[in-house]
Amino acid sequence: MDWIVIKRIFRAGFLDFWRNGFVSLASILVMTVTLFVVGVTIFAGVILDSTLSDLRDKADVNVYFTTTASQGQISQLQTQVQALPQVAAVQFISSSDELATFRAKHQNDQLTLQALDELGTNPLGAVLNIKAKDISQYGAIAQFLEQQQALSANGAPSVIDKVNYFDAEHQQALTKLEDITNSAQRLGLIIIAILIFTTIAISFNTLRLAIYTSRDEIQIMRLVGAGAFYIRAPFMVEGVFYGLVAGLTTLLLFYPLTWWMGNATQDFLGGINVFSYYLSHFGLFFLAIVGTGVVLGGVASFLAVRRYLKI
Repeated sequence: MDWIVIKRIFRAGFLDFWRNGFVSLASILVMTVTLFVVGVTIFAGVILDSTLSDLRDKADVNVYFTTTASQGQISQLQTQVQALPQVAAVQFISSSDELATFRAKHQNDQLTLQALDELGTNPLGAVLNIKAKDISQYGAIAQFLEQQQALSANGAPSVIDKVNYFDAEHQQALTKLEDITNSAQRLGLIIIAILIFTTIAISFNTLRLAIYTSRDEIQIMRLVGAGAFYIRAPFMVEGVFYGLVAGLTTLLLFYPLTWWMGNATQDFLGGINVFSYYLSHFGLFFLAIVGTGVVLGGVASFLAVRRYLKI
């Protein structure tokens, strides 16, 4: 097939697309709704995954030591904790670093800072921040630390002042959020499947009407000896145009929408700015949205041509 034939096919497909403007518009609108839901599902998945990831990152066990704990005692406990199979990482925070963090956090509270200065000494002890390999393992780590605290208390003053950890209540809340995320994704896929079926059905009937409208031209092309592919190809190109225009329209709609929602999602939904994410991943969105539209239009046109254009 030479370049002139390809140009004629695309030109004929575009002319059919333009000539059937109102019916083409109906297909494009329905396809745009479908692609918009596809995009919303992608954004919802990204936001929910970001929220879950943020909650997982915040989950930890904090061991607060007394101010009298020596560096040797702290290092000994740190070594024991690092040897636990449930532990992924252990971070040591010195008492001076804790004091600096406390001062920065209360920099606008002059009364608290004044009281701290009057003490003359650092009232904060060192801290071990412990990350588990899995959220379900924080209870076992906390139990080990509480046992160490009890053992120290029996023989000598305990160097552990307090143990804070990601308890079962928080773990249950995170599990519920994960279940909600999975349910939302499944529901989104079901809605997308229904809309895809509807889109193909409407595009199918639109192309059926286009074939019927062009029946005289098709008959003339048959009489002059045009091949089957040359007759069918413009209608398939027309279907692809539906998907292409719908995909580009959907991408344009997402630009102001994500810009408007960007700050809100960054402040309240896990720290991700959907507008920045949209811009930084625009290539992937282009392939997903426009590619899905072109495939939908192509499938609908192929089915319509195969069903109603017997050559």
